[in-house]
Amino acid sequence: MTRNAGQNGRALVALALAAAFFGASPREPAAAQEAASAGQTVVAARAIRARSLIGPADVAVEAGETPGALSALDQAIGMEARGSIYPGNPLRMGDVGPPALVDRNSIVTMRYQLGLLEIEAEGRALGRAGFGERVRVMNLDSKATVTGRVAGPNVVEVR
Repeated sequence: MTRNAGQNGRALVALALAAAFFGASPREPAAAQEAASAGQTVVAARAIRARSLIGPADVAVEAGETPGALSALDQAIGMEARGSIYPGNPLRMGDVGPPALVDRNSIVTMRYQLGLLEIEAEGRALGRAGFGERVRVMNLDSKATVTGRVAGPNVVEVR
């Protein structure tokens, strides 16, 4: 398997996980979810390395509420660890995020659309980001830096 094929496959899996997390599947009403998770904290069941996807075996629920910590397993499963998380530590919103579809220094397609006009150019990502997150990109031709939102694997929409 070539390097690009592996990255594209990983990006497609990450995109599918992000789509599932952001509402592509039916979820419980927020009130029912809050009632079920009241007084619970999601903690790391084992060491979770930075940039790894979090699976069901990586997390557990403990009784007791920790301010700022996740309270339901579905808030963590399928997400990506932003940094190393050690066993027993609570997972906070800043510790996890959608799986990255754009890696730092990767070549991306910048897409600008206004009505029927669509312009595409190549750029270099200056950061790492997941679906819907903002990332800075340097245009390879003009060397100008712009900010856009990740729309897919190595695709950034600029406005």
